[in-house]
Order: sequence, then C-alpha cells, then structure tokens
Amino acid sequence: MDDELQELLDAHVTKGAVPGAVALVARGDRVEVRTAGHADVESATPMAEDSIFRIASITKPIVAAAVLVLVEEGVLALQDPIARWLPELEAPMVVRTPRGPVDDVVPAVRPITVEHLLTSTAGYGFSSDFSVPAVQALFQVQRDGREPQHVPPPGEWLTALAGVPLVHQPGEAWLYNTCSDLQGVLIARASGRSLPGFLAERLFEPLGMTDTGFVVTEAQRHRFTTYYRGAAAGGFERADGPDGQWSRMPAFPSGAGGLVSTARDWLRFARMLLADGEDVLSADSVRRLRTDQLTPAQREGSELFLEGQSWGYGGSVDVEPLHPWAVPGRYGWVGGTGTAAHLVPSTGLVTILLTQLAMDGPASPTLMQDFWSATRNEPFRIGS
Repeated sequence: MDDELQELLDAHVTKGAVPGAVALVARGDRVEVRTAGHADVESATPMAEDSIFRIASITKPIVAAAVLVLVEEGVLALQDPIARWLPELEAPMVVRTPRGPVDDVVPAVRPITVEHLLTSTAGYGFSSDFSVPAVQALFQVQRDGREPQHVPPPGEWLTALAGVPLVHQPGEAWLYNTCSDLQGVLIARASGRSLPGFLAERLFEPLGMTDTGFVVTEAQRHRFTTYYRGAAAGGFERADGPDGQWSRMPAFPSGAGGLVSTARDWLRFARMLLADGEDVLSADSVRRLRTDQLTPAQREGSELFLEGQSWGYGGSVDVEPLHPWAVPGRYGWVGGTGTAAHLVPSTGLVTILLTQLAMDGPASPTLMQDFWSATRNEPFRIGS
C-alpha cells in the first residue's frame, strides 16, 4: 500500500522520536486515520484510533468557544470588565517597563475585558523572554498544566495571580497561556456552573464528544495513553499513567490545557467551526474565533510562540508563509503533550496529530512539521 501518512508515522516511531501517534486528516466526508507505535510502551499496548490523550493546549480553542456561548446568551459581553466576575483582578498593577523589576509598577490604565482574555492580551502570560522578572514571578503561580493535581483551587490561584504584576498594559501585547486559564474561571463564575459541567452540557454533549473531559473514567482507562518525557539517556521516561493525575477531578480544571480527548472528538469540534457553528454558536462568533485579532504591534516579542502566526480567539491563525506548511487562515494550536489540531476554513481541511511525548519547549517537533508539510495540500497519498 502506498500510504504516505502511515509511512511518516512509522518512520518517526521506528527512530524513537515518539512512543506512538494517531494522525487524522479530513475534508468533507472523507476521513483518514492512521496509528503507529504504542499507547503504553512497557506493556506494548498498541495505539488505536480511539486512544485517549492528554491534549494540553489544544484545549484552548474549545474553552474560547465556550466563552462565546455565554457572550451569545448575553451573560457576558466582549467589552465587559472581567472584575465583575473576577474581583481579585479589579485593580491590577503593571511593571513600569516590560523588563523592569516587579516592585516598580504603575496602575493599569484600563480594565481587563472579556475580549482581552480571548485574544490573550490581558497583560498576563509568557513572553518569548522567560528571564523577564514579571514572567519569572508568574512561573510561581502558573504551574505546569501537564500536572493538574498540583494546581490549587481557582480562588486560591486567582489570589496568588493578583500579586503578580502585568507584563504589559491590558490590550497592548499578546502573551501566552494565562488568559486561557482565566477564561475557564470566568466561565464557571459567570455561568454559576463548574467548568467541566458547562463544557459537557453546552459543547461536548451536543457535539457527541463523548471522550472529552477533565477526568478519565475507569471504563475509559484501557484506552488512555501513558504520558512520557524524553529520557536523558535516550528513550522515554514514564511521566503519568492511566491511573494517574487524570483519574480524578482536579481542584483547578484548566481552561489552558486540562482536557483529554480523541482525534475524532476534536474533529467533531473542528467540523462545528467549519459549519459556522451548527447549533452551538452563531456564524459571527465562529468568524471572530478563527480570524486574526491582533495588530503587528501586539504580536511583537512573541516570535518564540507565534512565528508566522497571529491569534484569533483561543488559537493561532497563519498569517505569514514562513514555513512550507503555512496556509493563510489556518486556525488551531499545539499542545505541550505532543498534540496539534488545525482547520483551514477556505478548504475545509482538518489535520489532527496526537502523541503522548512531552514537548520540551515552544518549538514544534519534527514529526509535527513533517505531518503538516505532508498534509498541507490535497490530494496526498493515504492509501490505494
């Protein structure tokens, strides 16, 4: 069988780049799924099409869509100050200069709004320079989302975050990650429901995303992949197993990266966006979600995360052809557990790659780059 996608996955597994992978490519009714390697290396459990993964930051577009559900219901408005629901952040302070010390601060000149959270321009988050003092202070609060049981409850987390100054004034610059966790807390407080409960009722159940959530049940665990980190001596080091951190609800369900899911579940979400929202969102909300919302000035300094990309609501948008796989308007994101999911509104193409190997930085691993390059244009070879 002449199968470019299978050959690509097999080659990366064989050379030890990843323990296993699931790749999905879809356009219209045509869906191709390929698997390779192992869901658990130690037991040699083979990867399957319905294997469940910790999807990390490809959670972000889903949570942004949930915020827009509340906007459409009139519970939130894009220009609403978030302090109405998150009073801990009513009077944020901002470092006088982005690289300045954390005790040299000035008041925020404008309130943080709902739209600032959606565009990741609230002033909280990570810049390309991790040595910035305010970013270093944020690391003490914004812990690794790949370890959900180590994060305190939302109220405690917000109180700690309020003690960290903003790196930029609200609305002035894109910064990574923290705004998506703030979206999750906002959803819970504005809706009067837990974030897991709201997402299940308003997104997962209507879309048939039956394997997506913040907990993996006992009935699902035989399909839950083991999570690995690269070992110093080569190979893979077990970081979390099926009975580990996703076996019970965390105190802080992370809107930035706390979900588990499958390739076909994320496809259901992508198809909703390609269908202008179906019964979940309006076409206008979907257009806002997947459209570039940033100015060049807001993107400045974010090259480590957004090389050739900008940001819509909760996900990146390709804007510059800096790489062979770049497609103008492609929307989606990548996750630090080795996941990637994108859709191209102009062509209806959806590409999803799920692995269970931790990324060691913002740069996309070679497998992702090869996958994107191979699937950028159709027709590609996926079997005869």
